[in-house]
This record gives sequence, structure tokens and C-alpha cells, in this order.
Amino acid sequence: MDVPLPHLDRPFDYLVPEALDAEAQPGVRVKVRFAGQLVDGWLLERAESSAHPKLAYLEKVVSSVPVLSPEVARLARAVADRYAGSLADVLRLAVPPRHARAEKAVTADPDAPADADARPGGRAEVDPRGWRDYPAGPALLRALTDGRPARAVWSALPGEDWADRYADAVAATVAGGRGAVVVVADARDLDRLDAALTAVLGAGRHVRLTAADGPARRYRAFLAARRRDVAVVIGTRAAMFAPVERLGLVAIWDDGDDLHAEPRAPYPHARDVLLTRAQLGDAAALVGGYARSAEAQLLVETSWAREVVADRAVVRARTPAMAPTGDDPQLARDPGAASARLPSLAWTSARDALRADLPVLVQVPRRGYVPSVACADCRTPARCPHCAGPLALPSAQGTPACRWCGRVAAAYACPECGGRRLRASVTGARRTAEELGRAFPGVPVRTSGREEVLATVPGGAGLVIATPGAEPVADGGYGAVLLLDSWALLTRADLRAGEEALRRWMAAAALARPGTAGGRVVVVADGALAPVQALLRWDSAWFAARELAERRELGFPPAVRMASVTGVAEAVSDLLDGARLPDGAEVLGPVPADEGRERMLVRVPRSRAAALAEALHAAAGQRSARKAADPVRLQVDPLVLF
Repeated sequence: MDVPLPHLDRPFDYLVPEALDAEAQPGVRVKVRFAGQLVDGWLLERAESSAHPKLAYLEKVVSSVPVLSPEVARLARAVADRYAGSLADVLRLAVPPRHARAEKAVTADPDAPADADARPGGRAEVDPRGWRDYPAGPALLRALTDGRPARAVWSALPGEDWADRYADAVAATVAGGRGAVVVVADARDLDRLDAALTAVLGAGRHVRLTAADGPARRYRAFLAARRRDVAVVIGTRAAMFAPVERLGLVAIWDDGDDLHAEPRAPYPHARDVLLTRAQLGDAAALVGGYARSAEAQLLVETSWAREVVADRAVVRARTPAMAPTGDDPQLARDPGAASARLPSLAWTSARDALRADLPVLVQVPRRGYVPSVACADCRTPARCPHCAGPLALPSAQGTPACRWCGRVAAAYACPECGGRRLRASVTGARRTAEELGRAFPGVPVRTSGREEVLATVPGGAGLVIATPGAEPVADGGYGAVLLLDSWALLTRADLRAGEEALRRWMAAAALARPGTAGGRVVVVADGALAPVQALLRWDSAWFAARELAERRELGFPPAVRMASVTGVAEAVSDLLDGARLPDGAEVLGPVPADEGRERMLVRVPRSRAAALAEALHAAAGQRSARKAADPVRLQVDPLVLF
């Protein structure tokens, strides 16, 4: 039943009246009487008998279309269990709201056969040449064609048309007689993938599933997949539960993007949902990006997936010339580079590209301010000596305290340089279009960001000022890419600050021309920093392995499983007191959250992850059964810990 109460998160038995016998099939939407009210529900299974002696009758079949497939129902249950949520909450995410007009149009002739070319096994051309720069690439395509459950973590080369490579993988899967689901972060990536698949598979062979397309179009696409009219579904995180039959491949591009995290309970991440789906359905999985997340690195190190990377010689040939502005040789030539927003090296690189009639991309961080605390001498983020959580300064002269466990770190010493002085860093940046326009008079200046996101720009001389994630593709590639205000990304009070900075930098640098064709990338940062080193060598795998090793040592996800419990103090204490936490669980906090609420974190080894989710869900069910007044927000593996 569609009831958001944890203690009712179980199936209920009802009698099916004879008048509804033909329509009441597994997967249909129904209405039932519960506690004197008419509530929505899903018919999961038909059975001959029940263990309960007295049952009520099914009130109504809302629609005879079985929109909930058995495979998606099983997946939804697994996702609910993983994230300590309820099945009803997951099903709201998995199946879009019914649109009666769209449903009537699609099912007007239910006996009509589906288009033969749209079914798995139809025509699809597989061209392995696009993957030839990656030694394991052709083998991946062969495995997909053969229907084998290959699992791969792909690190894309600079300048790679990732949409074409994903289209090749989907075509190989379809040629093997199976379907595919591909999830991307935003509409711009979806448009690129849509065009690539249309070119490879042909028109009408796939559908887009995204909430941004509106309820009618989204529901039509969902029904097309459910009726097996198409074998391929692409979309944003709304597509992660797409009901594709004979699923052979699940894929996600740029899994580190926070847009892949669902903001509604139980807050699942598209990457984890797709990997769970691959595990349950014995399907292949492809996790790709220019940069590699720590979670993807964990898949490689545990041998759940194999990495697909290019040889270093190919990487060097495809990478633009890269240079930092904060290393010793550059500081010797330009002492002001340490504090200048546009050091001479960046200015010279932009000037030379414009003179060569090539566009220049300037990446600046988003607007906004995020306070953090770092060592005043070496800028290393300040961590709690007890739990490794982030430190905060209550005032300019205050004693630092942990945001996780709340303990005071009066005797703090920086683990890198031994310094004892802390300072509050404030990150944020304003647009630089005006000042760069004055620096290069007569050159057209375009902006891409919150107000308007450009998809492409022409290849002639021009300046493009873009915030991270909004960088347009230039015809022929950029002559220069300037990565400004690096500290705005690196000093954020965020577990993923370094990983996120590298991901944003590599996404922008990938748009530059190769070094042999005059492409150049300048990052305004110290070249000794690990994220900068990974960028200069185009080696995100090295940085991801380093990051994962540090998180293991400090007890950070994904090396451990963490859960966040947020609410008023009494409610949080009530839930944790009633939870039978597994052995080895560590409770951190409380710390202030917002609007008079507080938050506590529970940390367990990965081997105890299922036990933690079960304990928290059971405790939430106990509070729900007692009709506790104050709500509590549960998040397993929250995206933001600080």
C-alpha cells in the first residue's frame, strides 16, 4: 500500500471479487480499504489462499495495465532494504504517476504487435573502432554482444566523445538480443546521448525517460519500455528503474555528479541502484567518466569490475599541454602568481589561443559561500583528531569543535606541517566576463551558467566564461582552458572536495584540443597538490586509489557505511535508543543541523551495512507504530557528510 509509515512496510492480503478477476493481475494499480480509508496500492501477487482468516475485498483496479514488472518490484525491495526505507517510497520513484490520456493513447489497441525493429535482436551495427584506444574496449563489446555480464569502470580520454562510446556499447547489447538502461546527470548530456543513439540504432529504437519532459511524455516513454516496444531507455536518474525486459546492460556516465543522488526518501543514488540491478539481473554494468570516483575505484579494487583505460602513450598523445601556476618555476618567473586571479601564464595562454583564432574556455566556481576551516600555514583542511570529521570555528577567536562528534579540539595540530593556527576560508566567485572583456577588447564573450547553459559554441576566437558543469563544447576544441579560483573548490568543507575539484577540472580540460594541435590547460593552483598532479598526468585512477586508501584510514565512505539521523534532539535519541545497532557501530554526535534540529552519524564496517539499515528501519517502524509526533530523517550513505 502507498502508505508512508515504516511499520506498515509489508504486503497485505485482500480478496479479489469475481468482477475484477480478469483485471486484477500482478503489477496493476489498485485501491483498497485500509483503516477506514481508501488508499492506493500495488498488486504484487495472486495466490490461492491466505494465512489470515478474515480478509477485505479489493475495491478497485485503477488501470488494467501492469506497470510494475516483477524485476522492478524485486529491485525496489532491495533498494528499500539497502537505504533503510520503505517499498512504497521506492515505488513512487520507480513508476511515474499515471497519466490517463497518455495511457489510453498507447493502449488503444493492446493486441497490436510491437515494431519488430524496436525489439531486442533487431538491426544494430557494432563498430569496435571507437574503443580501439582502450586495450580492453573491444573485449567489452564482444562480451556485451555475447550476453555476458561484463562489469567495467571506464576512464575516458581527453576529447573523447563519450556519447558515441556509450552508443557503441548499447548497440552491442541490442545486437546480442538484450536491452539497456543508460543514466546521465542532466538534460545536456541526455541530448548528446540521444543524438548518438539515434545515429547508431536508428530513429524510434530507444526512448528518453526524464521528469523534465513532463508527465505525459514521461509516462508514454515508460509504457513503451514496459510494453517492450523499445529495448533501450536513456534518461536522468528517473530512468534508473526503467522496466526494460531482458536487461543486458546498465550504464551510468559521470557517477560522481551529485545530480545522480535522489533528493527524496529514501535518497538512493543512481549508481548504486544500477549496480544492484546488474547484480540481481546478471547484467553487464558500465561506469564511465573522465574522472573516477572513490566508489568506482572500490569496484575495481574488490574485483567486482575491471578497469578500461588507455595506455600511457595514447594518453600523452591525446592530452592537451597542462601547466599549474603555483609551482616553484612559475613563481620564480611571476612572483604574483600566488595571489593573482589571472596569473601571467594564464593570460599569455589565452592571448596566444585568441591570436590563433581559437576559442578560450574560462572555468570559474559557482556563486555562493561555503565556510570551512583549514590550517593557516599550509591550507590543509582541519580534521577532528577523534573521528576525522571537519572542524568548525564558532567565532573568530573560538576553540575549534567537530561537526560530527561535537568534541572540542583545543590542542589541534596540523598533521601535515604541525601548525596550530587555523583560519576560516570562504569560498565563492563572481563572474569574470566583464574583466576579461576589458582585458581582450574586441573579442566576443559568452557566458554559460545558471541563467543560460550553452550546449555548443563556434570554433573561432572568443571567450567562454562557464561555471563547473556548464562548459559548452567548442567546434574543433578549445585552444586554451583556464581553471581559475581553484581554492574555491579545494578548500570546501566537504569529504569529496578534492575528488569534485578534479572531476570538474577534467570535464573542462577534456574539451581542449590535444597538445600537438595547440591545446593548453592552465590550472591556477599549486602543482604539488594531489588533485593537480592527477590532472597534469590525466590519471584519475591514481587519485581515486589514493583517496580510497585515505578514507579507509580515516573511516570515511565508501570504505565504511554511514547513516545520518536528523531531527529534534528527543526524536533522534528515541530512535537510536530503540535501534539494535550491529556490533562495531560507532555513534558520532550530536551536532547542530538546522531549524533547531540536530544530527547524529552512525558508522559501521561495510560487512555490517545490511544490519545497520535493518536496525534503523526497525527502529523507525517502532516509532511509527507508537505514533511518535516528531519526524526523523534517515539517510544511509548521505552524499554530504559535512
